[in-house]
Amino acid sequence: MSDHPVTDGVSIRPLAASDFDEWQRLYVGYGEFYNSPTAGVIASRVWGWLLDPAHETEGFVAVDGGGRLVGLAHVREFARPLAGARGLYLDDLFVAPDARGSGVATALLTSLRSLAAARGLDVVRWITASDNDTAQRVYDKLADKTAWVTYNITV
Repeated sequence: MSDHPVTDGVSIRPLAASDFDEWQRLYVGYGEFYNSPTAGVIASRVWGWLLDPAHETEGFVAVDGGGRLVGLAHVREFARPLAGARGLYLDDLFVAPDARGSGVATALLTSLRSLAAARGLDVVRWITASDNDTAQRVYDKLADKTAWVTYNITV
């Protein structure tokens, strides 16, 4: 995925080492949104993953016309044995509160779809909170809601 304008002066590009402070601001905001603290050790660990080319997790950012990071997406490829294919899993998507409603989420998702297509993957998949109605209004325009229910076993 190259650094290219997507909408209203917003560009989507891979995360760079120089992005740490702004990425951390967004990532901590993401954790706060879901009442799941991400500052400190968690942010450091995830940042390490994102900068490690051998790690499965990749980071992308949305950059506004002034060069400010206004959104992030963390993804990883995954095997789909039932389909005999591979997909792109979107673990995290967050848009800065002051940039919401400006097309940043759409730009990130559209770029991820292009990335998946370029890699020969057949789906971009993610989950969201059932009460995140604002995000779902965006997602409903771009993707098909599935009937699958998610379960976790805490270890």
